[in-house]
Amino acid sequence: MNSRGRPPHPDILTPAEWRVIEGVRHGLSNPAIAKLCTLSPDAVKFHVSNILGKLGLRSRSELRQWPGVRADSAMATAIIGSDLGDWSLGQVSRTARDLDAMADWLRDIVGLPEIMRFPNAAFFDCGGVRLYLSAAKEGTNSILYFRVGDIAGETERLRAVGVTILSVPHRIHVHPDGREEWMAFFADPDGGSIGLLSVVDPKAGEDA
Repeated sequence: MNSRGRPPHPDILTPAEWRVIEGVRHGLSNPAIAKLCTLSPDAVKFHVSNILGKLGLRSRSELRQWPGVRADSAMATAIIGSDLGDWSLGQVSRTARDLDAMADWLRDIVGLPEIMRFPNAAFFDCGGVRLYLSAAKEGTNSILYFRVGDIAGETERLRAVGVTILSVPHRIHVHPDGREEWMAFFADPDGGSIGLLSVVDPKAGEDA
């Protein structure tokens, strides 16, 4: 008798579920994840419920602390090999009421090299430190993102000394050459948040 339906996926979560969980771990709301993943809010809600059931978790808060890595990710096989504590400023975020106008001004008038642009974000190179510009209706704020070699190790080191981890390492972008960008967030004593950023090369573990 032939079985019906899709064959079981080799990973603990399906690709669609991984896209949703990465949005949750980045702190996005269901509507924001729906827009990013081109899904309906109900579909996102359904995926989140399925993910929680598969992982045996009870809430989105627990999901943001779950450290799983997708099986086909460079993070699953790459060996970072960087000493803990070697931090450098990698990115600063800034909001703008009119994203495109601000981004065009930074590129065309100020002369900052534009790295990439999306409907809700633009990135610029500031002498090796990246400026992340995002859209916001009111006000401006900033977040510091520190570039580290071993983002998982640094996150656990901070947790071990009592730092509140807001979001465990999660993949946010894959470049055309296969390099992956990973982020994590932790709370500072002033009620704000600080980001960690790692770029993982899928070729890093090939010679290991």
